[in-house]
This record gives sequence, C-alpha cells and structure tokens, in this order.
Amino acid sequence: MRLEQLQAFLAIAQTGSFQNAARQCGVTQSTISRQIQALEADLGVELFHRTSHAKLTLGGERLLPRVRKICTEWESATQELADLIAGKQPELCIAAIHSVCGSYLPPVLQKFCHDYPDVQLRVTSLGSDRALKVLKDGLVDLAIVMNNRFLTTGREMVVEVLYDEPIFVLSAANHPLAQYESIPWSELIRYPQVVFKDGYGMQRLIQERFERMDAVLQAALELNTLDAFRGVVRQGELIALLPQSALVEARCDPSLAIRPLASNSNLPDSSSLTRRVVMVTTQDRLQIPPIKHFWQLVQENIPLQLEKQRSVS
Repeated sequence: MRLEQLQAFLAIAQTGSFQNAARQCGVTQSTISRQIQALEADLGVELFHRTSHAKLTLGGERLLPRVRKICTEWESATQELADLIAGKQPELCIAAIHSVCGSYLPPVLQKFCHDYPDVQLRVTSLGSDRALKVLKDGLVDLAIVMNNRFLTTGREMVVEVLYDEPIFVLSAANHPLAQYESIPWSELIRYPQVVFKDGYGMQRLIQERFERMDAVLQAALELNTLDAFRGVVRQGELIALLPQSALVEARCDPSLAIRPLASNSNLPDSSSLTRRVVMVTTQDRLQIPPIKHFWQLVQENIPLQLEKQRSVS
C-alpha cells in the first residue's frame, strides 16, 4: 500500500469519477485506475462500483474516514517539515553555563530576538554535563558549555571552540590567601572550598587537577549559582576556584579578593589552570535557519566581547 494510492482513492471519493480524480492529482486516468486496482488487490476488497458514477462500495465507505485521517496527517507533517526548513519554527531552546548566560550571551539574545521576532527564544542555565545531555535528548537545540570530549565526540555533533579562559581563586578580602599576588598550589590545597555541584564541568576540572597532584580537594559546600558563591566566600572561611567570566561582579566587590594561581610550585602538574568553552549542536539542527543564525551570532559577538574585555583589563 502506497500513499499515492490512498490519495487517488480519496480524490475519486471527493470528485465522484476517475477522470476528475486524475485531473485533480495531475496524472492520467489509466494511472488512477492502476493505483486503485493495486490498492484493492492489497486490501482484498473492491472499493468502487464500476458505473458511470464512481460510487463507494461498503468496503470503500468503511475505508474512507481512515484514509481522510491518513492524508490529513501526511499533509500536516509535510507542512511542518517545510516550515522547519524555511525557519518557521515556534521556538529556539538554548542551554548555557551560568557564566556565559550572565556575561557574554545577553547581546546575542537581543540581536537574535530582533532578527527573528516570531521565534520564542528559551534560555536555560545548566551545568555543562546536564546541558549536553538535554541536547542529546532533543530538549534543546544548542548548548554553550565547558568542553567535555566524552560527551561531544559523536559523528552527529558539531563543536565550535569559543574561548579558553584562566581559573582564578576567589576569597574574602581578609582571607590569608589574599596576601599573595599569585597563589601557590601548596597553599591553595590547605583550605576548604566551595565547589559546583555534580554535573558541572568546573567541579570535574578541579577534582581531576587535585587527583593528578595527589592532593585532597576539601569540598566543604556545593552550590550552583554565582551569587551563592560570592555570598559564601564573602563570609571569610571558604575559597572558590572560578573562571574569569564568572568573576565580573566579584571584581567590583571590595569585600572579595581575586588572585591568579602561581605556576612555579614544587608540586607536580601545578601549572596554571584553564577551561575551554565550546558551542555544540547537531549536524541536522545546524541546517535550520534560526539555529544557524544564532550559531553565527555567537561566533561573531563573543570574540568581540572577549577582545574588549582584554583591552580594558
């Protein structure tokens, strides 16, 4: 059974004749006749009385409402796909890590909303691992995350490196580590830390570095918002390792201190710590105009913001 056979059956039922159905379908009458004969052979029942007027048999009457539903669903599906290819999608869903949402993404969001006013933009702030999972599950269209090669190596994945950024130590202004211009790892590992919750790339990055140095990460508290990090660290006892883009507001807070990590420690593998931020989607999504446009806006705007940030600092 083929779709064109069902469409031919429906056209005959609607027009009342094989000739009119052929005209409506844009084929010859003999083609329509062959399609109906093949359909009747598949079903094992005649669908029309062969008279001057193509009248439905009992079997044809039973089949007609089902065929109407099938053809209507097919028309709806093809229209939805055509709209998708043309960029007429109702929404665009983005997942991004907190620091990107708060620092680099707002100008991109504003430009996209201007360029695609009919597309509802939905942005969710998530940890890197969680963001990549919802991307693979089809719940979002694009993710901006800390790179995780184990979650982005599929053949269908498209990965664009956006930037590499250093990791700094955030402490209270009166914390013992604030006296250093750059903090040695041998001193850093002595103090308890506030860390991101499980599923965040930063937690994994820091934990892996401590393990390579055979040092114990004293994770005293797990959080998932930058406001909470600043509030806890401000109390004076705990410190945090955070990327540069997560420290924009902290730099304006006199109760907090931000220091780079020293790279001349005697501890093994104690070089400076950095993280890589990438943009990820799938090959098929990148063919859809709104998603492709958002991708290009990120490519164009985030490097410019980074350049301005470096020139100011």
